Amino acid sequence: MLDPVAKSALARPYTDSVRPEELANLAHLRRSRDLMDREYARPLDVATLARTALMSSAHFARQFRATYGETPYAYLMTRRIERAKALLRRGDLSVTEVCMAVGCTSLGSFSARFTELTGETPTAYRARDHSALASVPGCVAKDLTRPSRKPSRIEETAGARAP
Repeated sequence: MLDPVAKSALARPYTDSVRPEELANLAHLRRSRDLMDREYARPLDVATLARTALMSSAHFARQFRATYGETPYAYLMTRRIERAKALLRRGDLSVTEVCMAVGCTSLGSFSARFTELTGETPTAYRARDHSALASVPGCVAKDLTRPSRKPSRIEETAGARAP
């Protein structure tokens, strides 16, 4: 059972507990995140993203990390790798063509980041059988194949059970 203070706190609208400038900052940060989602293949730097968010570069980088849990660069690279995985699953482009199509300029850096986020090289990922995802809607496939730096719960559980 909740005490009266907790009940009143739950009954208050979210906007009562967040200052107007914090809401404005969130809207500006969302605008820059949306730019990264939309224009991931374009050369985007922190200064450009900060201008979109109407903030200085340093303040933007701090606020973005505090809000989304990763740096703007890490977020952008995750979006690029996510798109690269979709292109590699199609199988009609080479790894180099995919690298350039997602906005990366260095094949070595692209391959290293891809391997870091997915656990396998772009070439190995491209060669793998992806027929299981053929009947899955794109939005679900995107979620299932989203790159992550964190190990999955399945991997953690398997590791805990190992002798």
